[in-house]
Amino acid sequence: MAHVPRKRFGQHFLTDKETIAHIIDVISPKPEEHLIEIGPGQGALTLPVLKIAKQLTAIELDRDLIEKLKTASAPLGTLTLYSADVLNFDFEILKQDTRLLRIFGNLPYNISTPLIFHLLTFHAIIADMCFMLQKEVAERLAATPNTAHYGRLSVMIQYHLQVMLLFDVPPDAFRPPPKVTSTIVRLIPHETRPYTVNNYPLFATIVREAFGQRRKTLRNSLKTYMSDAMWSVSHLHPDARAENLSVSDFVILANQIEKG
Repeated sequence: MAHVPRKRFGQHFLTDKETIAHIIDVISPKPEEHLIEIGPGQGALTLPVLKIAKQLTAIELDRDLIEKLKTASAPLGTLTLYSADVLNFDFEILKQDTRLLRIFGNLPYNISTPLIFHLLTFHAIIADMCFMLQKEVAERLAATPNTAHYGRLSVMIQYHLQVMLLFDVPPDAFRPPPKVTSTIVRLIPHETRPYTVNNYPLFATIVREAFGQRRKTLRNSLKTYMSDAMWSVSHLHPDARAENLSVSDFVILANQIEKG
């Protein structure tokens, strides 16, 4: 009996063979790597990756899928399955040797953004991530200043990660088809950040406040943090808006506020 996709888990199973082959190609799994799949579902990516790599760790919330995955994967290699909510999963427990984690998956749209923020807390042990995301979310991750998709998410993600949009996946590649187009994205943690904040919580607050009132000028949205005297010595103009600032601008601004 076929598994019925569960709306509460945001399940849309990838079925298009050409798309699956393209994704496997960009993941480029190798036997010596520590590969982690989030949400293996019915094994569309799991089984071909396991066939190549011979070992794979996967995290799946839907317990009804786990036994079927174990059975299907047995002839191909060693699949280590965790039955868990990935939003609460401690990825540190997977780091058992010198290898960094390579994480991939077709992420449920309803958890993709909080999951990426959760994964940021483990950035030091991650080599790269390759995810299928809702196209609009992917565009927000990669957006540049002065564009429609640029916002808080763009700044916070790009501070930690390099974002590469690879290719789009149409709704008819899934069962059931979602109502939106998807995009394959590669996320690579910066080995050395191009700019560093002195007070990360303050940086996060400044970015949130600036974009929370994005139609206001920075003078108004950040008036609690920046006095006229501070603006007078800043390289940024107080009449600019949040979407005009680059990631490095926000870093410089937060560091200036930290200094007082």
